[in-house]
Amino acid sequence: MIQITDREFTELVEFMQKNYGINLINKRQLIEGRMSNILDKKGMKTFSEYIALIKKNNMEEITTLINKLTTNHTFFYREDNHYKFLKDVILPEQEKNNKTKIMNIWSAGCSSGEEPYTTAMSIDDYFGLKKSQWSAKILATDISQNVLSKAAEATYQEDSIKNLPPTWKTKYLKKIDGGKYQIVPQIKNEVQFKIFNLMQPMPIAYKNKFHLIFCRNVMIYFNQKTKNDLINRLYEVIQPGGYLFIGHSETVQRDQSNFKYICPAIYQKV
Repeated sequence: MIQITDREFTELVEFMQKNYGINLINKRQLIEGRMSNILDKKGMKTFSEYIALIKKNNMEEITTLINKLTTNHTFFYREDNHYKFLKDVILPEQEKNNKTKIMNIWSAGCSSGEEPYTTAMSIDDYFGLKKSQWSAKILATDISQNVLSKAAEATYQEDSIKNLPPTWKTKYLKKIDGGKYQIVPQIKNEVQFKIFNLMQPMPIAYKNKFHLIFCRNVMIYFNQKTKNDLINRLYEVIQPGGYLFIGHSETVQRDQSNFKYICPAIYQKV
């Protein structure tokens, strides 16, 4: 196994923190264990050679590094209390108050697409026959081109869809060869996938700001300052009255943010 020197470790940690917000300060053994074989395959003898490669902004290599050092495990209808809140609170508010009938939603750190597709299903199920009167624009972003490619394929194993209501499986999924399931076009077409680094300026993808942002289980890789900075930048691109969903293992420091705490993992811009 190729060992990383103190200097190389510091250089890699500082580069990933500055450019991608990812905190690797306690991940030395993980870096050595998961990246040594990558270096071997490239014929590299030291981490300095690899760091020089990623510092050229080689996105393919940076994506490989991020995929190796972070976890992209997800599934449909994850953290179901969020979707219950969407159905019971957010969508009724939109139906009552949103005269344009346009909703802007951002799934930040969308991984392989289960989250934005579940959101599209939830909206379609809520409005039913009235859905044709609404435009639900769902922007789904991730730093990894690898997971975005999988999301765009919209094909999933049975284990990934096990938490979906049975009626949704019938309505929104089509069984294909190999025991896999594919998202039907009416849901697939609701989601636009784009590569995006959360350390970059926030996207204002549409004329108006977002009514809802999912940023779940992304900040677990960030240090506290990076978390606070990101939360405040998310605040700026949410409409007044809009909501932020984060992971249940994550928190928003209330003295560092203007978000109003609603319930665990749910915040509102007031």
